[in-house]
Amino acid sequence: MLVLALDVTDRKRANEIAEITSKYISAIKVNYPLVLSAGIQIIEELSELKPVIADFKISDIPYTSSLIAEIAFDSGADGIIVHGFAGSDTVSAVKKVAERHDGEVYVVTELSSEGGTEFMAKHSDEIVEMAKRIGVHGIIAPATRAERVRELREKAGRLKLLCPGIITQGGSIDEIMKAGADGIIVGRAIYSSPSPEKEAEKISRLVQGCLKKYK
Repeated sequence: MLVLALDVTDRKRANEIAEITSKYISAIKVNYPLVLSAGIQIIEELSELKPVIADFKISDIPYTSSLIAEIAFDSGADGIIVHGFAGSDTVSAVKKVAERHDGEVYVVTELSSEGGTEFMAKHSDEIVEMAKRIGVHGIIAPATRAERVRELREKAGRLKLLCPGIITQGGSIDEIMKAGADGIIVGRAIYSSPSPEKEAEKISRLVQGCLKKYK
């Protein structure tokens, strides 16, 4: 599973990159930079090509979080990302919205940046246990720390593991897939490439090769 993190800020460019890479990716992840610049309707546009995961990293009180989730799913999202540190009541509220839309929920355990080790990593094991208890679809684990992916894989059970931080942030596709990731999230390495299509094809081949070796 290769997820394209489409963190560009131009609507036309976003659609162009999504279209030329669509045959090599499994889903498109959109974050605030694109949605705030292009409008929420960009989710519906991109969903015509591939399933869209709304990476809003929801971390508000349950009521506000459910409103955000509702807007995302009403706009065509197939999945949504919520911060685990917001607590079980927020994650549960988002899951209830997702269930009404037949959508998926992914819970962030710890960020792939260095700051993710300061506070979040101390509680990420507990976040995984909460995610399992609530019954979400998967967790987001840091591809920049393969040892953490391995540990979180052991704790996650049947939950899917999607891992951002590949290539540009230093994460290795081979190491992360070997550690137990179900999919990787790649952004800048693809959309900043001189040829996003060729880069997506190359990364897709690497992922498929790892799946054959490790799954």
